[in-house]
Amino acid sequence: MSKIEVKDLYKIFGNRPDRAYDLIEQGYTKDEIQKETGLVVGVQKANFSVSQGEIFVLMGLSGSGKSTLQRLLNRLIEPTRGSIVIDGTDISTLSKQDLIEFRRTTFSGMVFQNFAILPHRTVLGNVEFGLEIQNVETGKRQEKARKVIEQVGLQGFEDHYPSQLSGGMQQRVGLARALAVEADILLMDEAFSALDPLIRRDMQDELLELQSRLKKTIVFVTHDLDEAFKLGDRIAIMKDGKIVQIGEAEDIIANPANEYVSEFVEGINRSEILTAESIMQKPKETAKHNDGPKTILHKMKNQGLSSMFLLDQDRKLIGYVRADELSEYLKSGKAEDKTVPAEVIHDAEKVDGDTSLTDIINIASGADTPIAVTDKQDKLRGIIVKGAIIAALSKVENTSSPEEPVS
Repeated sequence: MSKIEVKDLYKIFGNRPDRAYDLIEQGYTKDEIQKETGLVVGVQKANFSVSQGEIFVLMGLSGSGKSTLQRLLNRLIEPTRGSIVIDGTDISTLSKQDLIEFRRTTFSGMVFQNFAILPHRTVLGNVEFGLEIQNVETGKRQEKARKVIEQVGLQGFEDHYPSQLSGGMQQRVGLARALAVEADILLMDEAFSALDPLIRRDMQDELLELQSRLKKTIVFVTHDLDEAFKLGDRIAIMKDGKIVQIGEAEDIIANPANEYVSEFVEGINRSEILTAESIMQKPKETAKHNDGPKTILHKMKNQGLSSMFLLDQDRKLIGYVRADELSEYLKSGKAEDKTVPAEVIHDAEKVDGDTSLTDIINIASGADTPIAVTDKQDKLRGIIVKGAIIAALSKVENTSSPEEPVS
């Protein structure tokens, strides 16, 4: 379900912006339009949607239009053409008064790079500020503010002033103030850029933890690709006011839309972005819980495998068995009951679909069988073989590879 729908949105700075539209359609660049008309193209023909509960990242270099586009979403900057539909309401058509009311109920405000907290107010006073503007009764707004202060880890600092806080703590105050009004949409513009790297990573983790509980719709602006890939459910990469590609991190890495995007992602650490789900493959064969040793060995021989995963009747992972051990078991004459004994069933290395390639590499280094990818119910979704890991690291477009027998 879409929370935000943006259609053919433009922002042209300067008089008579209509002069720019034909030139844009003719393929003129931003610089050429400015030279020809004196107009500055802030955003051109933006089309995208943001789902309920999604973190949608706008990223690009300075001057790409990312902050302008974000400010268009709540009309801090007025669009020159196009529509912005939020919860079914086209806010580009609202009067000033209706827009103010809409902002109060829909947007949690903005969290900026420079914190933008009030120096003469305490932490509590800053966090309750948005509720105060909404004329919420004192006791109720302070109760809400204290609850949010606790959520962002500032409990005990309610009476401190901003000058008494570290940069990371000040940014938490800004985040808490935005959350306190309990609106659905949160706009964050370079919110963590002014922080040192360690605090910045902590704040990114904090935001993801809060999002897992609060499920806000967040539009996050950044120029940092690593930050975009860490936080974004989807990322829109911008250049010269235009969105050049939208997609999940893995899509953008695997299939960059043009040379500009390719250069952007060239230095990215793929092992931190790619996940188990992106490199797993369907197993050639699996053993059922009621398969006997001879049946399983027959399956292994047909597929050229030296080990095989064993599943129960619900396809939940039991473990794995090895061909050499099953053969020895059969030779011993102990297989009359036609069942696989517990002593030849081994615990399997397993991960969930979101496990990073970095973690998978660490697991694979000590494993002599493929790694199982399971869901929350422990059902087998796929397997990861070493060839797929090597392919992913070497940036091969097709990360799948033939299943490898393990000896």
